[in-house]
Amino acid sequence: MFVTMIAAKIRAYLRYRETVRELSRLSDRELDDLGLSRAEIAFVARSHAA
Repeated sequence: MFVTMIAAKIRAYLRYRETVRELSRLSDRELDDLGLSRAEIAFVARSHAA
């Protein structure tokens, strides 16, 4: 039970980091096309990982 919870937290963190990495690679124009700004990357990544 405890190990499953820790594994789920680790997977969520890895999804968060991957989303941040992928969005950070985009140019400002590409982010704008998606309706995002650089300031919103962490929020979007957190929402995606949850």
